[in-house]
Amino acid sequence: MDLLLVHPSPLMYSEIYLRLEPLGLELVAEAARRAGHVVSLLDLQVFGHWDFWRHIHKRRPDAIGFSLNYLANVPEVVDLARAARLALPRAFIFVGGHSASFIAGELLEHAGGAIDCVVRGEGEAIVGRLLEAATHDRSRVHELPGVVSLTGSGPPPLRVPNIDGVTPARDLTRRRRKYFLGMLDPCASIEFSRGCPWDCTFCSAWTFYGRSYRQADPQRAAEELTRIREPGVFLVDDVAFIHAEQGLALAEEIARRGIRKQYYLETRGDVLLRNREVFRRWRQLGLRYLFLGLEAVDAEGLRRYRKRIGLDHNFEALECARSLGLTVAVNLIADPSWEAERFAAVREWAQSVPEIVHLTVNTPYPGTETWLSEASRCITRDYRLFDVQHAVLPTQLPLDRFYEELVGTQRVLARKHLGWQALRKTAWHAVRLGLRGQTNFLRMLWKFSRVYNARRQLADHERPVTYELGLPAAGQGVGSLYVLSPAGARQ
Repeated sequence: MDLLLVHPSPLMYSEIYLRLEPLGLELVAEAARRAGHVVSLLDLQVFGHWDFWRHIHKRRPDAIGFSLNYLANVPEVVDLARAARLALPRAFIFVGGHSASFIAGELLEHAGGAIDCVVRGEGEAIVGRLLEAATHDRSRVHELPGVVSLTGSGPPPLRVPNIDGVTPARDLTRRRRKYFLGMLDPCASIEFSRGCPWDCTFCSAWTFYGRSYRQADPQRAAEELTRIREPGVFLVDDVAFIHAEQGLALAEEIARRGIRKQYYLETRGDVLLRNREVFRRWRQLGLRYLFLGLEAVDAEGLRRYRKRIGLDHNFEALECARSLGLTVAVNLIADPSWEAERFAAVREWAQSVPEIVHLTVNTPYPGTETWLSEASRCITRDYRLFDVQHAVLPTQLPLDRFYEELVGTQRVLARKHLGWQALRKTAWHAVRLGLRGQTNFLRMLWKFSRVYNARRQLADHERPVTYELGLPAAGQGVGSLYVLSPAGARQ
């Protein structure tokens, strides 16, 4: 089959701070190639819809697969699938990805027959068999593990037993110089582990992966790293280096090969404190940036989100990261119940610390416990607003005031690290990037006011809604959230 894989357009947050290579789609692409198919990959983060239609009319692919990791991209994907069906009536069209796995039935209903099936779980585990079945008898694709069609659904999705069994098809990703993460410009992505054994109420990583946690083989992971040309690398692991032995083994393999990169990774405060020697070793190898999801700076907030870490340990983790010389970014969850005084307190705290502080809005997502408990309270079910930058739950303040406080706080926090303030600190770095033709970071410094605007966010609520997110079934429990079957968790 001639297969086109498509990643949708960027979300609001990534219009400024990052644009990451579609690593999951690259893994699916390589799995499909190994199964004997001809594969193209189009990333609408760096291409436009015109490029999609040009490919459709020029190549007329036999199959089109859309990646759907974020709810906010649902309308775009459904509309593209509907239009592609009209252009290519005989094409096999399917959708997969993180968010798609939790709303498979809804996607099929929205598409009105334009989507042949939705693939739940890890796409590289089943894409070869899916395309083979689509070639011979499409009426039976729903019998495959993890596949859902209007006819029915198959057994539970397969779990990839060996996450480094398939390497990403990076050669299919064009305009790679467009991928960046802050000062890492350009930046590639790599996976050293998959899954998360924790169970935070706002997160769907643990329900997607069935609380499993799998690690890449250090030798194979280091070998893949040697094939990455970009000087910056983002570790996409949900929580990096949970087990010290893997982090140290990876470090030794990378050092032995003489690989020199700059790294950005995400982890938890308690993991950092427990395995600080691992992070010290990685600092020597080029680790520069660390993202810590604090989520709250008060004990009540940590209990609400079930972070399973104390406030003192979070602050100790920040001190630890500072002592290692790492640039730290932290995330706080702004709750719709916040009053103006709460925003002011957050601004005061964030300005008192050297870390980069980001705010996201508490948003119930399908696949999370919060969705089960809060979905009925949503003031909107417009998929486009489920991007953690809009309020979809009732706000204590009038909605316009909430956005004024939210954007005002984000602007104050961003001012520390964007604009002239950032340029003064990073002028030489920006000049070096510019001389190499890399302008993503420099452009980022001036985009905030064009992207974040209280009037824009308020107006987004007034747009006509074509596709609405469905509510969870009555009596639905946590067990029903799992995509992959629950596995024994290691911590």
